[in-house]
Amino acid sequence: MKYIYIILSLLLSLSTNIYAQKQIKQIRKGNKLYKQKKYKEAEVDYLKSLEKNNKYYKGLFNLSDALYKQERYKESDSILQNIIYQSPDKKYLANTYHNLGNSLLKQKKYEKSIKAYKNALRNNPDDKDTKYNLEYAKKYLVKQQQQQKKQNKDNKNNKDKQKQQQNKEQQKKKKQQEKKQQQQSQAQKISKKDAERMLEALKQDEKKVLKKVKKEKTTSNTKIDKDW
Repeated sequence: MKYIYIILSLLLSLSTNIYAQKQIKQIRKGNKLYKQKKYKEAEVDYLKSLEKNNKYYKGLFNLSDALYKQERYKESDSILQNIIYQSPDKKYLANTYHNLGNSLLKQKKYEKSIKAYKNALRNNPDDKDTKYNLEYAKKYLVKQQQQQKKQNKDNKNNKDKQKQQQNKEQQKKKKQQEKKQQQQSQAQKISKKDAERMLEALKQDEKKVLKKVKKEKTTSNTKIDKDW
């Protein structure tokens, strides 16, 4: 049994070494494609290197790089966060945070990118590229905050202008309504006066007719003496 166990251990170790070699081979193949800027093809090879060991740092790191080059930043971020949770050594951790900072910077998430760069420097204080990118992110954060402040001010001014315009339109509508009501009131007054005139005219006509009728009756009842 002891010898069987040793043989099995050797076979397992040999199998592990063979697969590790395949992983390295797959990574190198992906790296070659990556250098040729064939990022999608490189992604496929990096994924293959992770088939039996999805926690393989180099495979994950290079995969996140290939996704970053394809501007698939959120996917790249997710992989980098996964690497950070695995807590590799400081060198790997510094590189991972650095790349995470770059990805966040591309997405204009300046505060988060600054935090990532600071974490990178905690693990590798002498990294000049990270220091440069950190200052770059800080600069753009200030610029973003200034733009946001200006935008907020512009939005407030626009809202004030819109409110003023609405008030003017309301005042205008109110005046138009009042004018319309005045015109209607005047029209009603004029109509009433006209009606009174027409009634008075009818009364006068009626008086004239009665007077004429009365006169005609008087004329018809008068005897005319004939001159014989």
